Amino acid sequence: MTKTVVFDLDDTIVKEIEYLKSAFNSIAEYVDIKNETLFEQMMEWYFDKQNVFQNIINQYQNIEIQTLKNIYRNHFPNFNSQSEERNLLIDLKNKGYKLGLITDGFSITQRNKIKALNIENLFDLIIISEEFGSEKPNKKNYEVFHKFKTDDYYYIGDNVKKDFVTPNELGWKTICILDDGNNIHKQDFNKEVLYLPQIRLSNLLDINL
Repeated sequence: MTKTVVFDLDDTIVKEIEYLKSAFNSIAEYVDIKNETLFEQMMEWYFDKQNVFQNIINQYQNIEIQTLKNIYRNHFPNFNSQSEERNLLIDLKNKGYKLGLITDGFSITQRNKIKALNIENLFDLIIISEEFGSEKPNKKNYEVFHKFKTDDYYYIGDNVKKDFVTPNELGWKTICILDDGNNIHKQDFNKEVLYLPQIRLSNLLDINL
């Protein structure tokens, strides 16, 4: 039986908090490379729900907020390029499945994440909202995968607000990777049934297709 398996990126294949840490480290080095505690201070501000960029500007008047945003969005993240998640994708690819990715965000940001993870060549189709012209849950972002004409379609994500409603409508099988406490966007399953995943897993590596 042929299968198409489509993934979300952030907090599914890679934790968004890891991107944030990488970006904060790049920003700290740019702002004050001699200050060895700035990165830790930025993380404390973040977890205290303070405005990290504004706090930096308050301390370093020569820094502009747009510069900080540009570094955050455009830096090349320091990720593990030989992760267990990558090995999972390789295993699925070796089974003959079509693999896809749907992710919302800036093209350069998401492309850099994909390249840093060393997974770009494992996908048959990558949909990034800025490149494609629409965001999840727009049906176009999902229906484009129907060109593979496989027997089954799976969508694996984490965001209950927008990840599962459309693939549920399209008759796909939907799988949610549960928040381990480190997700940027917290999960709320108090939704209409159509928004809910059919399967919930604690870890992406628990998937058996």
